[in-house]
Amino acid sequence: MKESREDYLETILVLNRKSPDDVRPVDVANHLGITKPSVTRAMTELEKEGHIRRNEKGRLLLTESGREIAERVYEKHCVITQLFSRCANVSEETAESDACKVEHVISEETFQGIKSYLNAMPKSVEN
Repeated sequence: MKESREDYLETILVLNRKSPDDVRPVDVANHLGITKPSVTRAMTELEKEGHIRRNEKGRLLLTESGREIAERVYEKHCVITQLFSRCANVSEETAESDACKVEHVISEETFQGIKSYLNAMPKSVEN
């Protein structure tokens, strides 16, 4: 799946956690800092692929497959952000930005290794 489509699904997931069943295409556009027509085109494709659906009000909802992809990408985003900010002493803003790029290309093996490393890290080192 294309990186941008993963970002759209991840954004819907994040926005949906803040406001369940009330995610509009304009909300996705504002969150990502892109145009509404770009989001509309992407949503049409994601709907054709079966990753999202729209409710009677036109709100965006993740399907089971869309949620699985979004959850996987979001987990990577959170773990990689944590690695960069805690272990590399990078600002939260930079860690977030860099994690957004890395989450799409990191191998599953490396990602699992990072998760294991962070889970084994003594609490005193984390802070």
